[in-house]
Amino acid sequence: MKEANWNDCLNSRSAKKASPDIRRAESLAETAKERLSLIRDVNKKNCNFVFEDYYTSILELLQALAFKDGYNILNHICLGFYLRDILNKDKLYPLFDDIRYKRNSLTYYGSKMDFETAIQAIEKCKKIVYELESVGS
Repeated sequence: MKEANWNDCLNSRSAKKASPDIRRAESLAETAKERLSLIRDVNKKNCNFVFEDYYTSILELLQALAFKDGYNILNHICLGFYLRDILNKDKLYPLFDDIRYKRNSLTYYGSKMDFETAIQAIEKCKKIVYELESVGS
């Protein structure tokens, strides 16, 4: 089943209600912060790798918030719906969906981004990270 919203994620069991797991949430948030702290200069050679680090950090931050709220989310599509429908970050959802698509193209199809596209995607990631860090505080 291809999920179209948060309720579909729950119904298909791609997202499950669970007991809040604060320790796991804090560990994931810390991992995301450490990963972000390791990012240095972006150039044409490393831009796709930097993008992947930002994307992975976003996943970790979203999962941390979900664990804190008592959800276990099993795919990236449902993480997007969690962002939109539970965290009420409607404006961030299109950004997340765009970077999710770019990450899938990069990871599963070997479609590397040119430097300018990667920089734009990284800027979207930075905006999402900033917003997620303010939710988690």
